[in-house]
Amino acid sequence: MDQYGSSPVLPHLRRVRILITGSNGLLGQKLIAALRKDPAVELIATSRGVDRTPQALDARYRSMDITVQAEVDAVFDAVKPEVVIHTAAMTNVDACELDPVACKLQNVTATEHLVNAAKRHHSHFIFLSTDFIFDGENGPYREEDAAAPLSIYGHSKLEGERLVLNAGLAKWAIARTIIVYGIAEGLSRSNVVLWAKSALEKGEPIKVVDDQWRMPTLAEDLADGCIRIAKRGATGIFNLSGPDGMSILELVMRVGAFFKLDTSVVSPVKSDSLGQPAKRPPKTGFVLDKAHRELGYAPRGFEEGLAVLRGQLEK
Repeated sequence: MDQYGSSPVLPHLRRVRILITGSNGLLGQKLIAALRKDPAVELIATSRGVDRTPQALDARYRSMDITVQAEVDAVFDAVKPEVVIHTAAMTNVDACELDPVACKLQNVTATEHLVNAAKRHHSHFIFLSTDFIFDGENGPYREEDAAAPLSIYGHSKLEGERLVLNAGLAKWAIARTIIVYGIAEGLSRSNVVLWAKSALEKGEPIKVVDDQWRMPTLAEDLADGCIRIAKRGATGIFNLSGPDGMSILELVMRVGAFFKLDTSVVSPVKSDSLGQPAKRPPKTGFVLDKAHRELGYAPRGFEEGLAVLRGQLEK
């Protein structure tokens, strides 16, 4: 048995062709790391611009701007993917609020281009979504709970979900996640765990919200969940987050405790005192029963995730 619970693939059996969007991003790079040497997978990585993964993918990489239908069609027609894992998105919540046109282009229009191409090729389409489709009044949430986004970003991801649901795809899945953390090469954005560690190391006073509650997700665990969906041909909506719930304040304190950093510089504040453009849901979190049961998804606890991160930082 391999780590996904299926039998090893024999050399003479056909490999599954998986195309990944956003391969230069955090989740994209973790998917590449997990799949690049997998004998059961024929990998096609795509991102805008050049390949930034640590070891060049060469012929397995294709530059693709997902906002241009012609580019998407050309790549899909050339490689004919059996599975698509769509990780590329505009995820900076405040940037989306300030530039709704760019947000819609990246998160809705681009998804529509990919869905259309996937439908033509009968690809299993896996769409990455977010806890921000909820208003945070009744978390943690199950897959079937009603969405009510508070931000432009949340609305854009919900629109993406609806495109996937209503496209008439042969096979589809939606993987929702929460605060993804980890490290990878050349990322344009940090994440809350790396920010907390860096801020505490500087020892300068920092303000952290105590009225937002989340379940942070190690990028490797999210990649594992997506691969389980792909390899099992699973369909439907799946919650894929970490198992531990905490406020952002507690998250920062736990990062400090784990890395033995002084947390006396941290002051709790309320969200509305920060003047952020986008409204955040107060309490999200996910019930993970379905992913446990149907995928065998078993994410690491927060400190276990931090241990993985520490090992990577030490390298």
